[in-house]
Amino acid sequence: MTLTPNDWRKLRYPILAFGCALLVAGLIATFADQYRTKQEAALQIEETNYRKARQKFESSGLEKETIIKYLPVYNDLLKIGFVGEERRIEWIERLRQIHAQYNLFSIDYNIGQQENYRPDFVQDMGNLVLNRSVMELKLDMLHEGDLVNLLGDLHQRTPPFMVRDCEITRPVGAEINANDLKANLTARCELDWLTLRDPELGRNL
Repeated sequence: MTLTPNDWRKLRYPILAFGCALLVAGLIATFADQYRTKQEAALQIEETNYRKARQKFESSGLEKETIIKYLPVYNDLLKIGFVGEERRIEWIERLRQIHAQYNLFSIDYNIGQQENYRPDFVQDMGNLVLNRSVMELKLDMLHEGDLVNLLGDLHQRTPPFMVRDCEITRPVGAEINANDLKANLTARCELDWLTLRDPELGRNL
């Protein structure tokens, strides 16, 4: 069958209408596909947010239990000065009290500048920062018990510290006599005074 020019003129509008219909159908299909993709992406985001919120809720419960469990220990560490600012004045005052309590001979000391401390026996400190201040201590003694009393009392009443080194000497040729009230021995020690902080909080723990 051969279409004449007159036939084409009659079919022009139906063909245009059909073409428009195909174009509209294509646009609708494209829009629907984009809408479906956006909805799927939004759903994934919502599911991710839900999982994060659930994990946060569950972890907050664990954090609360941890806080309740370790709060008494934290308060004890706070009281003795292990957490927060170092308390040099209290250290010195305690030395003076020990000096008077045990009737010791002269005590000389020098405290160095505070510095970061990463001991080998601590594998992971997390966000926490351990600091130390090194104290050089010189103690004239009647006998070794004076040093034992000094370190024992400091251990019970002050923040944690470690004895890095301690050397006991006596005058050359002198004999130790605990009955003579004179300095028979001299102890020279280095102590590491320790404090703990969390720098990410912008304040002390």
